[in-house]
Amino acid sequence: MTIYKAPVEDVTFLLNDVFQIDRYNNLPGFSDATADVRAAIFDEAAKFAEKVLQPLNHSGDLEGCTRHDDGRVTTPAGFKEAFRQMADGGWLSLAGPAEFGGQGLPVTLSQTVNEFMISANMAFSMYGGLTMGAMAALLVHGSDAQKKTFVPNMMTGKWAGTMNLTEPQCGTDLGLMRTKAVKQADGTYKISGTKIFISGGEQDLTENIVHLVLARIEGAPAGIKGVSLFVVPKMKLDANGALTSEPNGVSCGSIEHKMGIHGNSTCVLNFDNAVGTLVGEENKGMQAMFVMMNEARLGVGVQGLAQSEVAYQNAAAYAKDRLQGRALTGAQAKDKPADPIIVHPDIRRTLMSIRAFNEAARALVVWTSLKSDLAHRSDDPKERQAADDHMGLLTPVVKGMLTDVGFANAVAAQQVYGGHGYIQETGVEQFVRDARIAMIYEGANGIQAPDLVGRKLPKDGGRAMTAFFNEVSSFAKDNAADESLKPFIGPLSASLQHLQQATMWLMQNALAKPDNAGAASTDYLHLFGLVALAYMWARMAKVAQEKIASGGEQPYLKAKLVTGRFFVERMLPETSLRLARIQSGADSMMELPAEAF
Repeated sequence: MTIYKAPVEDVTFLLNDVFQIDRYNNLPGFSDATADVRAAIFDEAAKFAEKVLQPLNHSGDLEGCTRHDDGRVTTPAGFKEAFRQMADGGWLSLAGPAEFGGQGLPVTLSQTVNEFMISANMAFSMYGGLTMGAMAALLVHGSDAQKKTFVPNMMTGKWAGTMNLTEPQCGTDLGLMRTKAVKQADGTYKISGTKIFISGGEQDLTENIVHLVLARIEGAPAGIKGVSLFVVPKMKLDANGALTSEPNGVSCGSIEHKMGIHGNSTCVLNFDNAVGTLVGEENKGMQAMFVMMNEARLGVGVQGLAQSEVAYQNAAAYAKDRLQGRALTGAQAKDKPADPIIVHPDIRRTLMSIRAFNEAARALVVWTSLKSDLAHRSDDPKERQAADDHMGLLTPVVKGMLTDVGFANAVAAQQVYGGHGYIQETGVEQFVRDARIAMIYEGANGIQAPDLVGRKLPKDGGRAMTAFFNEVSSFAKDNAADESLKPFIGPLSASLQHLQQATMWLMQNALAKPDNAGAASTDYLHLFGLVALAYMWARMAKVAQEKIASGGEQPYLKAKLVTGRFFVERMLPETSLRLARIQSGADSMMELPAEAF
């Protein structure tokens, strides 16, 4: 069976020492998140993840969800009670505004806690994750009445939330959407159509489900410009916003039988004249939905990290226990018939690669989450703008790279087990199956990469990218004379130069020949991601060195520096490979006629 231990020490190091979260006590909610409060939150979140959610992960995968003849869906045994505990523990309301019953704490804390929950039980965590995303969209674009009606009930876990975009004939290209909305005399709308791949679309965890639905109002402009967003509860509400016992014309037609995340009910939802209210303005639904989508994309990036982390922990434990062969340097466990496989360099290569990624990716998530807090809570317009620029630029990188590498790491962890990794009983194959979806949903990574290159990179004259370049190069320059940091600063500067060269190549070659941008996009996203991770490692190494120099040497800090050195020596050189691919252009990729495939 699988194990999981929340990385409390690592997140504490990041928040307290690397990013010094207490510097932001001038922002709403931050002064309440004192070091003691943070410690208590992480301790309780770790207990909940390890003792309640993790034991339900394997059983939930085996049992899955069941759709009954009347359209009801039941979730795996234990899920309902776990959801009640999650709601009662305040985990859904951690970063929610106090005026609607939330705790008002930083999003940074919420995202950190999310990693624990996802590592422990990814399928279960999605019910709460989508609820928090739906709340975020309503808080930004909903009317006062909608906020008052829906948000408090979602924060308490009485009601859950979903996101309804995809239809059988359209995924990313939402301009092809057919779901229609007909305005009624009372200002409400009748929603009709079919949505697919709706996570948590029907379940037995909550008394109501709040569906955020994209639809086209009759007479709306064609394409994406004619899409509006609606809030459609599963059960109808009365004039005061109170729950009734009358269904609202929303039904689960079927649940998908899928590769992983079996514990989450992925539904086909049929809307048959369901009553909904408009969120925001007519024909501006994508603006409102993007709040939820961006929230969700960061959350999906965390899913990639979380599955990588739990896969690593289990592979490392197995490698220390499994006996196979002898060390190349001679027998290490002389009292045993063979050495544990962790003595073998190739096993070490696998484990160190996963670990070095995980620790830097966690730092990148914390850094980006802090920017989200600044974008929404700072009273300085320039600071808000810079933080928003960062979020726009880094979101596709966090979503795309962390899920690509997270899946690859789950596969690598499975490989450590050899044949046992292919057997369901060990549990590691579930991490592979669960991690795979994160590369696909919330905008497939083949969409995230062109979005980065085609939209985010040139936006506002490249303002966000320039700010990123300046920050990383300034850090490298300021610390160039520090002998203890030379193993990090040199490789960081070299990788940054590769990213700058790639960016310049795209500026010179993508406009005249757009296929060059498309062909380069995935390599560019990963090149960018590697530089961002290297920057995180340099920042972590600087703090670790300072703490050691001040007499704080401890195994954790020494391990941190060794892991960071492994990253810059063995993983960061990949930036030169990515640059070479980018500069090769699109010719060989696009030359063959379609008939040749």
